[in-house]
Amino acid sequence: MGGERDSTDVRDEVSGGCGTEGHACGCGESDGPALPELDAREIPHAIRHATIFGALDGVRPGKGLVLIAPHDPLPLLAQLEQRAPEAFTIDYLERGPETWRLAFMRLVA
Repeated sequence: MGGERDSTDVRDEVSGGCGTEGHACGCGESDGPALPELDAREIPHAIRHATIFGALDGVRPGKGLVLIAPHDPLPLLAQLEQRAPEAFTIDYLERGPETWRLAFMRLVA
């Protein structure tokens, strides 16, 4: 019936994953070849670091993400090193003056 699904269909998708590597939410989407980007400029300041840490916590070993920031995120990098010492490699892709782009890659343990 025109796109309607019952709860059994959803349970089957979630239990079996959506077919992408390590991705088991059942959404049917897949990651492209490029690293996903998180634009911190769009996140309210009050929850910015918590949101970024949440995203980094979800990065699997050998995978990464690109952070786009409105300034050099040195305080965030110091906090990350305290939270997860040596868990990521970090490479600057762009260094201001208006936008900073950093690639975070989680090391394989």
